[in-house]
Amino acid sequence: MDASTFIDYYESLELSPNADAETIDRLFRYLAQRYHPDNRDTGDHIRYREIVRAHETLSDPGRRTQYDVQHKNYADFQLKLTEEASDPENIEHDVEMQEKLLAILYAKRRRNIDNPGIGNLDLERLSGCPREHLEFHLWYLKEKGWIGKLENGLIAITVDGIDHANAETEREATFKLLTDQINS
Repeated sequence: MDASTFIDYYESLELSPNADAETIDRLFRYLAQRYHPDNRDTGDHIRYREIVRAHETLSDPGRRTQYDVQHKNYADFQLKLTEEASDPENIEHDVEMQEKLLAILYAKRRRNIDNPGIGNLDLERLSGCPREHLEFHLWYLKEKGWIGKLENGLIAITVDGIDHANAETEREATFKLLTDQINS
């Protein structure tokens, strides 16, 4: 199931997944009348079609059973996504991994200006980050303009990436100086 294309028919009909057939029909009639394209005040043909599809699925016991399996999977996906989003350690870990990747690419460019690129497999090995997680970080760094692909397909840090890495190092050094002065 692709969560990005899943349509919650219970939400469309504004009812609980525990609703009985009578409630489904009653809400469908109310919403269909409200959003019917012939209704000058509240008509909405897109919303109306969604309501009709929802009713067709939820009013047929066989189709509803199949849909309920998908709905449960979608609800589980949403719950996991919410849990992941509410854990601040995930974002902190992402920032650390992105800084680590920039540091690796920075060191590679500094060591060999003529051949500054690293392949995905080497980045995976050097960073300790599995490929499926590495893709997110590489996408982010590329969109920020901090890394780029070379003509040979390898990944290298850009001038903006070096500036960012240097700025982070300067901030950390300033913070260390401040905390050392406070602790003295």
